[in-house]
Amino acid sequence: MPTVSDFESMLHGASLRVTRPRLAVLAAVHEHPHADTDTIIGAVRENIGAVSHQAVYDVLRALTGTGLVRRIEPPGSVARYEARVGDNHHHVICRSCGAIADVDCAVGPAPCLTASDDHGFVIDEAEVIYWGLCPVCARNHH
Repeated sequence: MPTVSDFESMLHGASLRVTRPRLAVLAAVHEHPHADTDTIIGAVRENIGAVSHQAVYDVLRALTGTGLVRRIEPPGSVARYEARVGDNHHHVICRSCGAIADVDCAVGPAPCLTASDDHGFVIDEAEVIYWGLCPVCARNHH
């Protein structure tokens, strides 16, 4: 887990002012991978006390816009945020409980960036979602 000074460096590197809400949101996203906004708000409030929903939304938008945080929106789910950025990883999602885990690309360096037909697009990201049952739900399903 990065330290406060690591988070400060990240914010400086992204040309963002260092503020308590930004530090708290960045820490919450690192501590709670794939968290939804409500979870992040709860973690921020535990850390620094009262903060408005709008302030957290604004910080998440700034962090996402600068690439410090990635927003994912799996079908049927609210937006979620993660600190793993800058690589081309994917996710596996439990159909039963909604648990999400990271999955590295299956073979070599980002093979899924080579589309069978790019239709003239310059592709810089691919989103692959694997669906199934997590180990707990799979055990309870049988």
